[in-house]
Order: sequence, then structure tokens, then C-alpha cells
Amino acid sequence: MNPADEQAVDRLARSMLLLHGAHDDDETPGRRGADARPKPAGAAPRCAEALREATQNDRERYLSSGLQRVDCRFCHASVLVKKPGPGHTSVQWNSDATQRCAYFAEVRAAGGDTARSRSCPKLADSIEHAIAEGILERVSTAPAPGDGPAN
Repeated sequence: MNPADEQAVDRLARSMLLLHGAHDDDETPGRRGADARPKPAGAAPRCAEALREATQNDRERYLSSGLQRVDCRFCHASVLVKKPGPGHTSVQWNSDATQRCAYFAEVRAAGGDTARSRSCPKLADSIEHAIAEGILERVSTAPAPGDGPAN
């Protein structure tokens, strides 16, 4: 998205927030919009803060729901892993793990780009070992982040 579009979206979001306030699930049925509940003076900054907090909470849930720490048995790089399904593994690398990974070090030494590497085969073995040991579920049973209360 270009900067002009981002500014337009931001202006629209701010105007909607000022008009409607932060969304609540306790509105009276049949009453929507600006007339649903009168807003006390100074409500917009509180609503904006509530929206920022809710957005941060959602972001954290989406990024961390169901993830388990797995250490590579070869180089001890530590990553977060979730198995959403039998053919899918989500791995969240951090900068320390990327630097510590022996396989990625070999890729860098050969002049390659680790961002283009599918995975570290030693870490894949470690993930399978974590499943066999019961540390990681073969298919995660963690609820999807979705809307609603934090998981």
C-alpha cells in the first residue's frame, strides 16, 4: 500500500473511531451508530487507547497462539513451532536462532541467502524428535486465534 493510501485508511479509521467509539458487544439491539450510546466528553482518546490495546492483544494472539519452543538438537538454536496440520509446520525464527543455526551459517558462508532457504534439515529432525517425545503436538489442538477473548 502506498503512503497516500495508508494515510487515507488511517483518516477513515480515526473518523470511524470518533463517530462510533471502540466496538462493544453490549449494544442494545436495534440501536447502532452514533445514537447507540452517548459518548462523554473526552471519550475519543480513551477509545483510541482501548483500540490500540485490543489491536496489540490481537496481534500477540495471532503471532503466538499454540507455539511451542523447540531447540535444535544439533546447534541449540531455539525457535517457536506450531503444527497446524500434518503437512504444515509453522516456525518462527528470531535473529539469535538465525545467527546460531549451523545450516544457515553454511548457506551464508557459501554466499547464499538464508531467507531463500526452505528450512534447516537439522531443525526439521529436532521438530520430529520433539513430536516423538511429546513436547510438540503432531497437529496442534490450540484454538485458532480468531475474534473473542484471548486464548
